[in-house]
Amino acid sequence: MKHMLDRSATIYPRHARRQDFHRTHQPASILEVVEWLAGDECHAMDEAAFIAGLGRRLRAAGLPVNRLTLHLRTLHPEILGRTVAWAPNEPVEIHDRGHGLEESAAFLDSPVRRVMETGETVLVRPNDPSDPPWPLMDVFAGRGLAALLFVPLNTADGPVSAAAFGTVRPRGFSAADRAALDRILPALRNGCELRTLRQVELTLLDTYVGPGTARRILAGHIRRGQVESLCTALMLCDMRGFTDLSNRLPGARVLELLDLYFDQVLPAVAEAGGEILKFMGDAVLAFFPGSPPEAACATALRAAEEVCARLDPFATADPPLAATIALHYGEVSYGNIGSGLRLDFTLIGPDVNLASRIQAVGSRTGHPLLMSRRFAELLPPGGAAPVGAFSLKGFAEPVDLYERSEGTDV
Repeated sequence: MKHMLDRSATIYPRHARRQDFHRTHQPASILEVVEWLAGDECHAMDEAAFIAGLGRRLRAAGLPVNRLTLHLRTLHPEILGRTVAWAPNEPVEIHDRGHGLEESAAFLDSPVRRVMETGETVLVRPNDPSDPPWPLMDVFAGRGLAALLFVPLNTADGPVSAAAFGTVRPRGFSAADRAALDRILPALRNGCELRTLRQVELTLLDTYVGPGTARRILAGHIRRGQVESLCTALMLCDMRGFTDLSNRLPGARVLELLDLYFDQVLPAVAEAGGEILKFMGDAVLAFFPGSPPEAACATALRAAEEVCARLDPFATADPPLAATIALHYGEVSYGNIGSGLRLDFTLIGPDVNLASRIQAVGSRTGHPLLMSRRFAELLPPGGAAPVGAFSLKGFAEPVDLYERSEGTDV
């Protein structure tokens, strides 16, 4: 294709390209850009400072860059990637692109996608009638760009990202400009790959174990037996009637209902400051660290009530969606258990077991929200009402349980 160019393809002979490069761009200034990309200062920057610093340095080196964009692929349950865009004397733009972008015509036929899939460079000249038209993304619209050079940022493993260099200069990028960009591309690729890997690392840990636990793992708490004692409010939230639903509905429908259920539970917990540590089938184990204990319990109760409120519109659906929630405050062991290279970062201890038994009582009796005596005593006076004493498996004495008092605020 006429608009599909290998990076080495140029209308200049190689020796002329070198000569033009030395006449137009000072090798020392390009080397400074490369050294900056590999340096500690650059690696410590966020994405906005990184692209702004690169754009300014490219222009200082004599490159006619009027638009610079990074299209960074990632591994994220909701985001396909991130576009970071810079232009001289303008604020940096950052656009997170959802997975729906993959199906849009603007992306399917775009040079960005072509570069990511083929690993080849694409030169687009929007004003040249001899070039087939390319759909361009929003960050390039209305800028009068005469040429856009899209280059792959290949990684050792994982999705390919891309960078784009745009210029308003009518003749576009010269062979010398291309040679200068070739010089900095390996360092740019490495810098972007490190940033992407750091972000992927954080995203995957946040996704599967929660942000607080992720921070502990990244801080080095990755050995079996590295366990700390933690006093916290606990919530165990179980989907009511799940066994019946899973036995009589197709698997796809069950998964659809589970996702709908979790869409109500997870935001309520996260917005209250809690952290979900485990999905156990249809159940969620969350904890609410905090000091003093009264504050942690008040937060956990607000989250539980928000879960009930979010699920209330689905109570009359077919099939209905509802939850059974257990709340308790106690001391747990928080850390790594497992064997060899396969570990689990979890909460264990008698107080976790008690929360599980309380939830079972709620499922059996139909109480949507039950709490332990310890949890109830940490609420403001009148915040909880006794339900009765219940025999719980594994506990020698009957356990007093409580429900939320009507008409009181935490």
